[in-house]
Amino acid sequence: QVRLVESGGGLVQAGGSLRLSCAASGRISSTNNMGWYRQGLGKQRELVATITGGSSTNYADSVKARFTITRDTAKNMLYLQMNSLKPEDTAVYYCNLRERVFGVYDYWGQGTQVTVSS
Repeated sequence: QVRLVESGGGLVQAGGSLRLSCAASGRISSTNNMGWYRQGLGKQRELVATITGGSSTNYADSVKARFTITRDTAKNMLYLQMNSLKPEDTAVYYCNLRERVFGVYDYWGQGTQVTVSS
């Protein structure tokens, strides 16, 4: 069983910055891919950024060059540094851990609200 808990969300003005954190507990492998997803009100959940166990990253075009995903394997922590925030970044942000054994299983945190005002 894996538990993911996000923190760091809040209300910021456009152009501001936030750093989201995800604390992972349970049976965590350094080879697991992790990521951040977000879901705006009335919208579908979308990928924001992913990071592999080898620290290879992938970003949605909408956040590329503004957001940075990092991982501290020793501390079982995942981070998302968000700079130059825009109102369209407003959403609930979810931490994800993907387990690949005989198939795929995704673990999710409870989410943290990010609101960017104009």
